[in-house]
Amino acid sequence: MSMATDGGATAAAPADPDLERPAFLELFFDLVYVFALVTLANMLANDLTWTGLAEALVLLLAFTMIWALTVWTADTIDLSRPSGQGHLIWVAAASLLLAATAADAYGDRALLFAITFVIIPLSTTAYYAVVVSKGWPLRRSTIRIQTWKSITAVGWIGGALVGGSGQLPIWALAVVVEYVGAVCGWPLPRIGRSRPRDWRLVHARVAERYRQFVIIALGVSIFVTGTTFSRSQYTLESAWALLVVFSTVVLMWRIYIYRAGELLTDAIVRSTDPALFTQSAAITHLIMVAGIAGAAVTSDLVVNRPLGETPPSWAAVILGSPALYLLGRGLLDFTVFGRISRSRLAGVVLLGCLAPATPVLPPILVALLAMIVLALIAVANLASTRRHTRTPAPPMLG
Repeated sequence: MSMATDGGATAAAPADPDLERPAFLELFFDLVYVFALVTLANMLANDLTWTGLAEALVLLLAFTMIWALTVWTADTIDLSRPSGQGHLIWVAAASLLLAATAADAYGDRALLFAITFVIIPLSTTAYYAVVVSKGWPLRRSTIRIQTWKSITAVGWIGGALVGGSGQLPIWALAVVVEYVGAVCGWPLPRIGRSRPRDWRLVHARVAERYRQFVIIALGVSIFVTGTTFSRSQYTLESAWALLVVFSTVVLMWRIYIYRAGELLTDAIVRSTDPALFTQSAAITHLIMVAGIAGAAVTSDLVVNRPLGETPPSWAAVILGSPALYLLGRGLLDFTVFGRISRSRLAGVVLLGCLAPATPVLPPILVALLAMIVLALIAVANLASTRRHTRTPAPPMLG
């Protein structure tokens, strides 16, 4: 999602090589989303039902929308100026309020959550219209986004006012409209839609921000794992569970970075349509982050009760989270190399084959088997890369 202008925009991407790296203030901003993901992981662990999963997913998509909008707009905001810094700090403060109300977003604080979520993007478009540029091309972009955000605001605020069983479906529809609008370029009659080629992006900076998004999610998993262990009874079984879930997080990091994540910047540069490539990469990273967030839920479950029966909902999270992660990682392979690694597909199949056995296995053993599948994939990646040099070869886009 981008606030960049149409052709002829006055707010071009910064040319300073130092600005190809994320600003320190952006990393500070990310701390808010560590708290947000921890909150969502705890919510799902405490309500591991289909309804709880849907509620957490809607909120995750909402937070990701704000994070992505902020990442893309940072390309045209001068964060060395007080006005740019002030705007990002405002978004961080509003996002903190959003995260603080998330735990009760389907209860008494639903309206506060909805209003805050609506205000953040509208304030960003207003900032662009008033501070960054007053030219017609930028006004056209802000009109598009503000119009779509105003439409979805009806759903967010209306769902909060309705409350009860009607809130979730209304918010789910609102978040779907949010993403459809962003993917389609927020089209409007007569004005048209934003096109990826019109966006101004610093490719190295955007790629690094995506990698940091994955690190945020991995950090949340480690935080939840350590916190859960510190609050549980110190037993040999819980210690083994701690080791298993931590190893799973390490393997997720290894599989991500080796080597599509490592070559993401080069792949963007080689792409026939770098802006469209970065939009596609955003989707793959969202899928992976959802899988990593599921690993945080797994750690909460397994460390607290490593032995005993594994309920179907637990098995779905313990096996489904790495499967979802591998799905996103396979799509990233296709985005960077133009093909999907067979090891990703094999891993998803193996995890699916484990599902029938979960009713007779304790949670720690199910988690261990999932970890072994990831370990096999990591070893296969290492062996394959040593035999064949990997160079980016993104598919034709556009």
